[in-house]
Amino acid sequence: MRNLSRLLPALLILIGVSATAPRAHADEIIVAGGCFWCVESDFESVRGVREAVSGYTGGGKANPTYKDVTKGGSGHYEAVKIDFDPNKVSTRQLYDMFFRSVDPTDAGGQFCDRGNSYRTAIFVKNAEQKKAAEAAKADAQAALGRKIVTPILQAKPFYDAEAYHQDYYKGKKLVVTRFGPLRQSKAYKRYRDACGRDQRVKQLWGAQAAFAH
Repeated sequence: MRNLSRLLPALLILIGVSATAPRAHADEIIVAGGCFWCVESDFESVRGVREAVSGYTGGGKANPTYKDVTKGGSGHYEAVKIDFDPNKVSTRQLYDMFFRSVDPTDAGGQFCDRGNSYRTAIFVKNAEQKKAAEAAKADAQAALGRKIVTPILQAKPFYDAEAYHQDYYKGKKLVVTRFGPLRQSKAYKRYRDACGRDQRVKQLWGAQAAFAH
């Protein structure tokens, strides 16, 4: 066993793994931008983002369900936790993209989704995130020339949404929609188009629109 332990670093090098190489550092931010399917889809396309998870945060109810949140009264937002490598994309860059992917002038929801659970917000965990969020908000307001109502709030517990919400935009399961039976990925696209998300973002932000198709 002692001989094996001595040989292990050399063996790792031979197969292309450094015994002393540090693990890539990761961080996370939490934002609410209306429909969490759309926010998840947008940010998973960003280089340096490892994963975006749909969920609920901001309220006081523990372990809320989708029904709890959408019926109102829970205090929770539909939100997304974005796990990223800060060596490839910064917190500030992600906040800049966030503001330019929503309508931050709308206090009543986002696009066709109305109500408190669909409002925009940034949830910060520390002073560094708060500073970056405030700078991004000020820059977005100056660029837009209109008041931004998106609040910057202290982070609260984040609860992952139900499994069927995760990666909905690329799901293959057949679902029944108002457009008829469709694969999840097609149902998502039809919903996004019908909701007017990209149209409004392009109207508001023009060439600065982050993800509008």
